[in-house]
Amino acid sequence: MRGKSGDKAAKKQRIYVCHTYYHVYITILKECNLMPEYRGGATLLLSTMSNDFGNLRQRAKKAGIFEEVLEFHEKEEKFFPELEKYHKDRGNILINMLARIRYTKLLGKLQEPYVPVDFREYKDIYVYCDSDPIGYYLSYKKIPYHAIEDGLDCIKSYDTARYDNRGHFELKAKLAAWNLIFIQNGYGKYCIDMEVNNIACLPYPCPKYIERPRKELMAGISEEDKKLLISIFMENMEGFLRQISEIGEEEPKVLLLSEPLCDLATRERIFKDIIEEYAHGARVFIKPHPRDELNYEEKFSKHIVLQGRFPMEVMNFIPGVRWNKVISVFTVCDSITNTDEVIFLGEDFMDRYEEPSLHRQNEAIY
Repeated sequence: MRGKSGDKAAKKQRIYVCHTYYHVYITILKECNLMPEYRGGATLLLSTMSNDFGNLRQRAKKAGIFEEVLEFHEKEEKFFPELEKYHKDRGNILINMLARIRYTKLLGKLQEPYVPVDFREYKDIYVYCDSDPIGYYLSYKKIPYHAIEDGLDCIKSYDTARYDNRGHFELKAKLAAWNLIFIQNGYGKYCIDMEVNNIACLPYPCPKYIERPRKELMAGISEEDKKLLISIFMENMEGFLRQISEIGEEEPKVLLLSEPLCDLATRERIFKDIIEEYAHGARVFIKPHPRDELNYEEKFSKHIVLQGRFPMEVMNFIPGVRWNKVISVFTVCDSITNTDEVIFLGEDFMDRYEEPSLHRQNEAIY
C-alpha cells in the first residue's frame, strides 16, 4: 500500500495477519527470504478468532525477527446477532444481493472496535484467510492488501470463493470488484493480488493469482534461520526428541496427521482404520491438529502422541528426524521432505465415512 506524498517515509514496512501456526510459519519464511537490511521491520498480528496460539506471541517476539508481535481479537460473524437477518433467503436474487451489500458493509464496520492497529500506517498488508472478517474490514475501510493462500494448495480441492458463491458467480465477482459485496481469495476490489503455491494445479483461474512456490521459500533460508524456526515453534524440544529417540533406528516410523473431520466418534474410527490399513507393524506417531478436540492420548494410548502445537514442516529442520511414511486425509504434505513416502487419502477415502457432498466442494461449483 502506498500513502500520499509526504507521508511515505513515516509508514511502517509490513504487517501480516495470521490465523494459524502454518500462517506464522510461512510468514517467517517470507521474512527470512528478505535481504538482511530489510528484515526486522514487520509486524506479526495473531488473530485469536479460531486458534489458541498459547505463548507463541512471546516466543516470536523474543526471536527478534519482528518489530512488533500483537494479538487481534477478531470476532466471528456469530458474535454479532444483528447480522443473522441478512442470511434469510428472500427468493429473489436482486433482493438477496441488496441484503448482502448491507451485510458486507456492516460486518466490516462491526469489526472496527477490535482492530488493534491502524492498517493505513503500513506500506504492505498481507492477509491469510481474507474470507474471515478481516477481509470485510479492509474492504469496508478501502485499504489495499495482499492475500496469501490459507494452506498448501488448499484451493485445489476447495475453492471457497467459487463454492461460497455458487450460481451467478460472474455477476457476484463483478459486484465484489466494485466493492458492493465481498468475495475472498483475489476477487475483492482492494485485494491487490493473491499469492498461491502452484497456479497450474488450480482448476479455476483468477487474474490476481501470483505464484510463490513454498519450496522456494524453504530453500531460501539459512541454517541459522532453521534454528530460529525451531526455537519459535518447538516449545518443548527436549520432550519431542525424547519421544523420537525412544524408538529404535531400524523400526519403521509412521507420522499420522490428525484433522478435525466429522464428529468425534467418526473421527476416532477414521484414524484407527488408517493405522490398521496403512501403518500395520510400524510405530505410529500422531500429530494432533491444533483445532482437533479428540483426546488422542486416551483413544490411541498404544501410539505416540506428539506434544505441542507447531507446523508439521518445522520437523524438516530437526536433525535425526525421518519418517518412513507420512499419512493425511486432506492436509497436503508435499512440503514434508524428511519422509520416504507421503500417503494422501483424499475424497475417495472420506466417502466411506460421510456424505460425499460434505467434502467434494469443488464438484458442486457451477
